Amino acid sequence: MDAVMDRTDIVLWVRRADGRWSARTVWVVVLDGEAYIRSAFGRRSAWYRRVLRRAEVEVEGAGVRLSAGLRPVEDPELVRRVSDAYRAKYGLNWPGPVESMNAPEAAATTMRLTDLGQVAQLPA
Repeated sequence: MDAVMDRTDIVLWVRRADGRWSARTVWVVVLDGEAYIRSAFGRRSAWYRRVLRRAEVEVEGAGVRLSAGLRPVEDPELVRRVSDAYRAKYGLNWPGPVESMNAPEAAATTMRLTDLGQVAQLPA
């Protein structure tokens, strides 16, 4: 798991309704051993809407691919801490994108990666 979570970004694979997989590169932050992601474009993002309908996702980083679940974060204090983690990890190199990522619309999509497990093969 550390090989994935220590990355600057990860590839989030989301299963489409037709069974195919689509990939989206997302930033990841870790707080207290838990990994968090959010949609930079808030609820308008197609991958985010797909995740809400079908929770089947996989994450990939450093040549490792893991099955995962995503759970929405509703605790305002935790959402604030995730925003602080985004600012600390990415703010120096990408201040504009970080402010977009921490805007209310994007912050409302904060999700915790759960149930990380191995994936035997890459999707066709």
